[in-house]
Formats: sequence, structure tokens, C-alpha cells
Amino acid sequence: MSQMNWPAIGCTILPNVGGVAGGIFARKSVENWYATLKKPEWRPPNAAFGPVWTSLYSSMGYASYLVYRDGDGFNGPARLPLIVYGSNVLLNWAWTPIFFGAKDPQLALAEIQLVNLTALGTGYLFYKINPIAGYLIIPYCLWLGLATALNYVIWRDNKDSKPKITEVKEK
Repeated sequence: MSQMNWPAIGCTILPNVGGVAGGIFARKSVENWYATLKKPEWRPPNAAFGPVWTSLYSSMGYASYLVYRDGDGFNGPARLPLIVYGSNVLLNWAWTPIFFGAKDPQLALAEIQLVNLTALGTGYLFYKINPIAGYLIIPYCLWLGLATALNYVIWRDNKDSKPKITEVKEK
């Protein structure tokens, strides 16, 4: 019987921790605030986001394991790719509290640009260590493109729905 590859399992699960936390955090806001927003007809159904993000986070996590394994961990050439990847995951996790918690699509749109930039950097740097790891980042980058477009359209079409800071102070 073969041994379990705990590093691969841990790397695959880790990005999902923030994803699950974000989903729990956003649930009430999705039901209340997000439901009231104007959204494009082409947006995926709400039920699609959980399974899609779970599969993307899992493939990203496994890709990070491949890079860690093949690039001698943080003491070898994998160091920079893993730092960029870690930054990307943290930025990705931060988007949910900005969009759903602060209810600020404009700030979330600015922040998701950093997510896109670090995702592309991750894919490129991962590819240099392990091409399969680089390829595993492609679906994530494509989904981020859709998420960015959705964030933009929601911001554009709902600019007047967020109370101005001065209006909140006056109440």
C-alpha cells in the first residue's frame, strides 16, 4: 500500500480554506445586498460559484505542490513563484470582504486587477519550474477574466446604489 502524499494533499486543500471562509462570510450579503444589484444576463448562476472556485483553488494548490516539489521548496528556484502564488491567494481571499463585506464594487474592481496580475505572474513562473503547473493556472486566469468583467459591469450599472459617505454621516 502506498503512502499518502500529505504535502500534495495539504497544498491542494489550503487555498480552499479561504474560499470556504469567504463563502460563509459572503452568504448573507449575497442573499440581501447582492440580490438587489443590477447584474448582466450572462453572469453564471450563484450556485456555480462554489463548485467552480473549489475546483480552481484545488488545481492551483496542486500546481503549487508541483512547483514546491520540483523547485526545491523555498530554498530553491521555487521561492519566487511560491511567493507570488501566496500573494495571489491572499489577494484573491481579500476580494470577497471588499466586494461583499464593504459592498464596494469599485474598490473590489481595483483590487481584482492585482489578483489578475499576480495570477498571470504565478502561471508564468510556475511554468518555468513545471509546465503542467503553469497550465493548471490557465483555467483560473480565464475565470478571473470573467469575474473581473462581472465586477466591472456590476460596478458600472450600480454606481448610484451605494450610499455616499456624506449621506451615511447625515442620517
